[in-house]
Amino acid sequence: MARIGLFNLKPAPGSRRKVKRIGRGPGSGHGKTATAGSKGQLSRSGRKQYFGFEGGQMPLHRRLPKRGFTNIFRKEYAVVNVGDLAALEGEITPERLVSEGLVRKLRDGIKVLGDGEVGKALVIKAHRFSKSALEKIARAGGRAEVIGAPAAGAGTRKA
Repeated sequence: MARIGLFNLKPAPGSRRKVKRIGRGPGSGHGKTATAGSKGQLSRSGRKQYFGFEGGQMPLHRRLPKRGFTNIFRKEYAVVNVGDLAALEGEITPERLVSEGLVRKLRDGIKVLGDGEVGKALVIKAHRFSKSALEKIARAGGRAEVIGAPAAGAGTRKA
């Protein structure tokens, strides 16, 4: 019985294909034009075609009209659900949410959404609240305080 070890491992038969060595003389069958055909743009060295090239025809991405715009005044809030806040105790501030890992970046502020349940009274300070979040916080006997915009440089986006 043959010994099994790293020295006699080889791939399964048929799982590896031989490399096509082009431009290595007429005997190889891939000499002369090296499988690029004869003459023309596609047989030249350094040939490249950019993504979307249609042979010189006006490409689709240029034939279609442009649509929409980017609103440079858009505010992007970091969102957190009231259900995630239920595990915390005491006063909840945006800075605390970042330190606890519930929010990665402050961005343009924190918005509290109403997914989940709150079982205890919490004091939550955030920049925005959804209606359902306000209802759930009030139902649990807590308080929602709306605060102003975050400090300059604390996650504000540049237009």
